[in-house]
Amino acid sequence: RRDPLGPTALRLSRNNYCVNGIRLVYHATNRLRDGASAYRPLEVPAQVEECFDHVLATAQAIDDPFEQALFCLVQLPYLQAFDDVNKRVSRLAANIPFIKNNLSPLSFNDVPRDYYSDAVLLVYEQNDTLLLKNLFLWAYERSAGRYGAVRQSVGGPDPFRLRHREALRELVGEVVRNCLDLKSAATRVAAWVAANIEAGERDRFREIAETELLGLHEGNYARYRVSSGQFDAWREVWDGRR
Repeated sequence: RRDPLGPTALRLSRNNYCVNGIRLVYHATNRLRDGASAYRPLEVPAQVEECFDHVLATAQAIDDPFEQALFCLVQLPYLQAFDDVNKRVSRLAANIPFIKNNLSPLSFNDVPRDYYSDAVLLVYEQNDTLLLKNLFLWAYERSAGRYGAVRQSVGGPDPFRLRHREALRELVGEVVRNCLDLKSAATRVAAWVAANIEAGERDRFREIAETELLGLHEGNYARYRVSSGQFDAWREVWDGRR
């Protein structure tokens, strides 16, 4: 089934969902109100639930990613379905169609806070989306320009690493899960590469795998499908503390 936003991307009301450490929990009976506005969102949980489902269904039916993003920016803060961070959720959701369509992401870093607040208040008070739409277009143009410059400076992805991404994930994950120290890891990497990688690519693959192991830290170990407990146990062995 066609699902542009993804079945779990916005259905936060069904789960406890974490975004940058913020726990988003659906509680229509105890929602925070915007103190700067006289607008009062729906209070009845069943009504909020119904409207939330309708917002998701409508967003999924929109084909144009820019229209879809603007729809999220307007409707999610207006509904106020969460205890807090409704506007932040809307900005996060607005990036989903851009990412799924391989477009530049949207950032509000350069948007003055007062401008954004005024635009959202116009939606709350007068159902007027024009200011938020103009702000969205201005912010996206700036974001796309900055993102393009960053991509140009860092260059494209390494085709070799992309081609062997799953193999690297499997090998590095195996080393961590088995708590191998530096010497044992080097032996295991050499044996694994000899058994699984073509002869002409073995040296480079082994070098990349060893570099990945040396560069593992708390911010990137999850990509290798290991748990925090497995990483901590391996790190003690790797650092010679056990």
